[in-house]
Amino acid sequence: GADEDRQGEPFVGRAGKLLDSVLRAAGFPRPTVYIANILKCRPPNNRDPEPDEAIACAGYLRRQIELVGPKAILVVGRVAAQNLLETKQPTGRLRGDVHSYADTHIPVIVTYHPAYLLRSPAKKREVWKDLRLIKRVCGGATG
Repeated sequence: GADEDRQGEPFVGRAGKLLDSVLRAAGFPRPTVYIANILKCRPPNNRDPEPDEAIACAGYLRRQIELVGPKAILVVGRVAAQNLLETKQPTGRLRGDVHSYADTHIPVIVTYHPAYLLRSPAKKREVWKDLRLIKRVCGGATG
């Protein structure tokens, strides 16, 4: 989004504050996570990325993931999930399962985007389940 572009940091607006709060409650304070975007620049009018744009950035994203070496990846939202997992499945169908990133053995958990939660707060319970799942995958308690 525009706020993220101006500040050079992902998730800085209302959705970012909600993401911080949810992650912290689950035992993942923001400084302990690495946040990356599918695209490395904002599309015009903040539209969803075109397939060729996501493909153009895929190598850079893969290298970020290799350098960070995460125990697991939490994917927030449809666009990120569909691009990272190379699928057309909706977020609701991808949630609740442990997927793998590309040809790696890095577990991927899909959840709803915090901007969606601002519009649909009843879905927070499902996000909590997703965070409990990623905590189990990472070897932590499931509180």
